[in-house]
Amino acid sequence: MERLQKAMAEAGVASRRASEKLIVEGHVKVNGKLVTELGTKVSSSDQVTVDGVPLEREQPEYYLLNKPRGVITSAHDERGRKTVVDILKEGGVTARIYPVGRLDYDTTGVLLLTNDGALANKLMHPSFEIEKTYVAKVKGLISNHDLEQLRHGVVIDGKRTKEAKPKLLSVDKQHRVSIVRLTIHEGRYHQVKKMFKAVGHPVEKLTRESDGILNLKGLPGGQWRELKMDEINALKKL
Repeated sequence: MERLQKAMAEAGVASRRASEKLIVEGHVKVNGKLVTELGTKVSSSDQVTVDGVPLEREQPEYYLLNKPRGVITSAHDERGRKTVVDILKEGGVTARIYPVGRLDYDTTGVLLLTNDGALANKLMHPSFEIEKTYVAKVKGLISNHDLEQLRHGVVIDGKRTKEAKPKLLSVDKQHRVSIVRLTIHEGRYHQVKKMFKAVGHPVEKLTRESDGILNLKGLPGGQWRELKMDEINALKKL
């Protein structure tokens, strides 16, 4: 279920604010009944008409991108920088998709893009605690004590993180860097970078290896593919 004005905006009728005006002024019907309340919610099975013209909703589309460095996780960028949506548009995707969640400008890895607002909201809601796994190259030689701190939670922005699953993959004593895999099930702003900084090991490079059931298997950096039906069904069952 999503708000009527949002469904109208996503279908290209008008902006969300202009759609709200159309609703209030009595131009919109849902399943044949006039609707003027802005709190009205509709599902994909509801028939919506605007001045008698049926709302043509886009079919839901789902894509997995291995986000490269130097690309903005957004549908648009006011400064004209390349976005993750631009990558798919260049490949022929015409649906008005948007990224689910965020990856920093310099972070690579798993990113879901879709026009399915209901699924996107569900996946981003903190109550679902979907596991996300990252591989980080960090400064310094990380110790067992550091790993234990990450495992039991560290304080960032005045609040302790939930338990995580860190695993040391390798260390380079000559260059004094470590490679660590970290699995979390929160989605706080810059969380992984802040967690490593809290234990004295700033991140030099970061990749999201998996997000729930989605992973990078067979998908080179900068490449994307459509999700398979079993993946879509699995996401909806989370």
